[in-house]
Amino acid sequence: MNAKELHDKTPDQLRDELVALKKEAFNLRFQQATSQLENPARLRSVKRDVARVKTVLNQKAAAAASEE
Repeated sequence: MNAKELHDKTPDQLRDELVALKKEAFNLRFQQATSQLENPARLRSVKRDVARVKTVLNQKAAAAASEE
């Protein structure tokens, strides 16, 4: 997932994506704690995707606030 794809989504879609990513991150952390994690790199990429979604949401909120 890249920022370009995220900029095209609505804030509601971004919030849904954020919830899904947080659930996935939780499951990956649980797998890591029980030594069942097959792809450790996936944990890092999910964390970064969460950060990207939050950044785009904040940018959209700031843009909406400056328009008013």
